[in-house]
Amino acid sequence: MSVGASLAFQSALRRAAIAVVLGCAVVGAAAAGEPGAPGDAMPAHQAAAAKKVLRVAFSTAETSFDPVQISDLYSRTITPHIFEALYHYDHLARPAKIKPLTADGMPEVSADWRSWTVRVRPGIFFADDPAFQGRRRELTARDYVYSILRTADPANRSELWTYIASLKIAGLAEKRQRHLDAKTPFDYDREPEGLRTLDRYTLQIRLVDPNPRFLAALAASDILGAVAREVVEFYGDKIGEHPVGTGPFRLASWRRSSRIVLARNPDYRERFYDAEPAPDDAEGQAIRARFEGRRIPIVDEVEVSIIEEDQPMWLSFLNAEIDALASKYGPVPGNFVVQAMPGGQLAPNLAKRGIQGRQSVNPDIAITYFNMEDPVVGGYTPERVALRRAIGLAMDIEREIRIIRRGQAIPAQSNIVPYTTGYDPDFKSEAGDHDPARAMALLDLYGWVDRDGDGWRDQPDGSPLELLKATQPEQIYRQFDELFRKNMEAIGIKVRFETGQWPEHLKKARAGKLQIWALGSSATSTDGQTALFRLHGLQAGSQNLARFRLPEFDALFDRMSQLPDGPEREALFLQAKKIGTAYMPYKPTVHRISTDLWHPWLIGYRRPTFWNEWWHLVDVDPQQRARALQ
Repeated sequence: MSVGASLAFQSALRRAAIAVVLGCAVVGAAAAGEPGAPGDAMPAHQAAAAKKVLRVAFSTAETSFDPVQISDLYSRTITPHIFEALYHYDHLARPAKIKPLTADGMPEVSADWRSWTVRVRPGIFFADDPAFQGRRRELTARDYVYSILRTADPANRSELWTYIASLKIAGLAEKRQRHLDAKTPFDYDREPEGLRTLDRYTLQIRLVDPNPRFLAALAASDILGAVAREVVEFYGDKIGEHPVGTGPFRLASWRRSSRIVLARNPDYRERFYDAEPAPDDAEGQAIRARFEGRRIPIVDEVEVSIIEEDQPMWLSFLNAEIDALASKYGPVPGNFVVQAMPGGQLAPNLAKRGIQGRQSVNPDIAITYFNMEDPVVGGYTPERVALRRAIGLAMDIEREIRIIRRGQAIPAQSNIVPYTTGYDPDFKSEAGDHDPARAMALLDLYGWVDRDGDGWRDQPDGSPLELLKATQPEQIYRQFDELFRKNMEAIGIKVRFETGQWPEHLKKARAGKLQIWALGSSATSTDGQTALFRLHGLQAGSQNLARFRLPEFDALFDRMSQLPDGPEREALFLQAKKIGTAYMPYKPTVHRISTDLWHPWLIGYRRPTFWNEWWHLVDVDPQQRARALQ
């Protein structure tokens, strides 16, 4: 447990003891040794009233604040509050709408969707930093070119490269390969043909293939936020500790895996709350009416605590030490969902305190992947396909949802996630079935039978069959593992587990060294094709952890990339889903339901759909919070 989590836990446990006696959650005094304890100059609730501080928590520690070096959700929630892309999502618009952020208007796009020209708005400046040697540094088009080039530099070993490569910017992959072959330092001064600065403020990107949805890439602040070259060169290999952007916040302090503080960027331009909710969106219209025209960021600071265990996280919220259990990175822990919203309704004791809550299906998916290069579960021959499909049919997802996830998920039928193109709530496939009898029939038909009479199925060649599934040490995974074991034993398959930390498993997965592993993925744009990266051959070892390679699918994927949204593209989505189900490199399991709770002094919160940044768009009432802490 991190230091921040430990402190929160100690404080929360003392207060929880009172809560147990009274049968409800109560808010008590601060623990000794914390602000507000005897001897402090000012009680914590009085100090908090001096400025607006938003307090949130992560359940997993950050890794870095250099955009090209991160792939985890938690770090990618921090960075878009510091760095800015050319475009962003309207925070209140449903369905999602992309609008200019640092761009001066929408892009000029060629008729064939290959050329995208964007003008950067003059007069936007980076936060002050020693790297600029006392001068005020203006954002230019070249900063976006440089930021994209950094993902291609082999020296950075950026996990974003495969995504950037999939965009097919003309000449960029070739430039990278030349440096790899020659083993020379990356030349940032020579721009590839598809990535040009036409003048100080104008950027032109030319693509090899048509891409009608390229605008979504330009709206990814967590990936393509502008980074200044001077800052990277000034801090060198410490750049991940010194994020300097043009965004509404700057990094004020950081205790690794414990506490992150963002402070209002004093150099932030005059930017005002502007959103366009649908006319019939009552909640969105109410938020807009309250905030329209207010300068952002609205709060002065954001304090992020790392609280890795569910109980301390829950108690920290009950005791008003954090303002919300909300958004992608920190909804109500699964163990406490029933307590928070029994039957989908906010618990009366929470409602009495003015706490607000909401449940929603996420644009995400949980998957179990099979390493297609593994000698046991991999391969494209009928008997190997039959094994994967049998494993999928044996997995009791309804029981997983009911017992382990406490009803907080819906079954997934394909890799495509809700709210994205290609998702059809009426689509039904074998991926959503639990049918042990059919699983055993498949295994029998293709030779996965018990040849030595020990009660366990063997491989078709007679060698023992044993699955090796990667798992994590936390308690929740023991429940998943036990269900998986029972499901496999029911069809005569022996299984054992390889326990390790999530980052270790991810590293092994990318290297093709895990046989089976379960993990989750969230959509970052409205385009359902992004979910199909995990089936695309070029993404093998990156987003395609299964290392699935099928020319038929790759050709379909490439065709889909070039088509505008419409019936023809939807037909290709259907084919892609059928291929995924037929070969089963992934067993899609669930789309998760998240429960968000927030205290009444957090004003204007709305769960983002595809983006991570929202801290600059909410307000807190420090006086109301202070009264709750008295």
